[in-house]
Amino acid sequence: MTKYFRSTATIVAAIIGIAGIAGVALVLYAWRLPPFASSVQTTDNAYVRGQITVVSPQLAGYVAEVAVQDFQHVKAGQLLVKIDDRIFEQKLQQAKATLASQQAALANSEQKERSDRARIESSQAQVDSARAALSAAEANWNRIAPLLERGVATQSQADQARASFDQATASLHQAEAALIVSRQDLASTLVNRQSLEAVVQGAQAAVRLAEIDLQNTRIVAPEDGRLGEVGARVGQYVSAGTQLLALVPERIWVVANFKETQLSGMKVGQPVTFTVDALEHAQLAGRIERFSPAAGSEFSVIRTDNATGNFTKVAQRVPVRIAIDPGQALADRLVPGMSVVVSVDTRAQPS
Repeated sequence: MTKYFRSTATIVAAIIGIAGIAGVALVLYAWRLPPFASSVQTTDNAYVRGQITVVSPQLAGYVAEVAVQDFQHVKAGQLLVKIDDRIFEQKLQQAKATLASQQAALANSEQKERSDRARIESSQAQVDSARAALSAAEANWNRIAPLLERGVATQSQADQARASFDQATASLHQAEAALIVSRQDLASTLVNRQSLEAVVQGAQAAVRLAEIDLQNTRIVAPEDGRLGEVGARVGQYVSAGTQLLALVPERIWVVANFKETQLSGMKVGQPVTFTVDALEHAQLAGRIERFSPAAGSEFSVIRTDNATGNFTKVAQRVPVRIAIDPGQALADRLVPGMSVVVSVDTRAQPS
């Protein structure tokens, strides 16, 4: 009987020892510790990402038309929402009228320049004529003066010659002054031209701004993609920046948040496999595109301060961007926000 109990105790001890070894082995396997360490790094902290563009107006007004519906696929340039454009159309016409008025003023300045130049030529001709008349009057006076001294010419003839000479001198001075005034008028016209040209350029800019405002009453898709929920309603008053709808472009990728202890051996270009929860864990392929420049905690709004209180070391996570390989049928069903499980074989060579 004693021998029987000893055999039973031995068996129980052996079972307990085997169970302990199995438990330790299970823990080592679960934590991927030697001898069960693997080169495949896996994380379920991963999601499909994409650019979500919030579409808003650049001006205020009443919504006149909503041309799309929720979750609709749209092409770049397709009309999404139209704002009542009557006021902006009239502002454009007003700007065009102002531009026409300023252009007319500029054209009038150009005509005045031609007139001023013609007046300068006329004044120059008058100066030449007055100079010739002065030369003749001076010659006549130079002939009469000696004759008067010898008594050959009368005093009346001398007075008339002197008067003609003085009148010719005054006429020359008057013509020269008129020429200076004509040249100053031309200079004033040219200076004023620069102001008029600047005003015309300002009016042209006002027309362009009015055209842009009118174009902005048509809110169009910036690129191909699918719409989220459309919040715009006909008759709704919107202001600049009001969120009308969201557009999700067709470009998507995966962001996997690996622990810092998992990054050893990962390189850009390495192949990646991931399963998608929403597609019955279907497996797709991709490649590491690039790594985040900092751990995710560094981008948080409220950053942790490990310099205070007791410290417990926590492995940080670093986002890794993964490009999805083209040509996969199920890839068309991926949308931003889906949960995925990502696996990377760190022994694989980048391509």
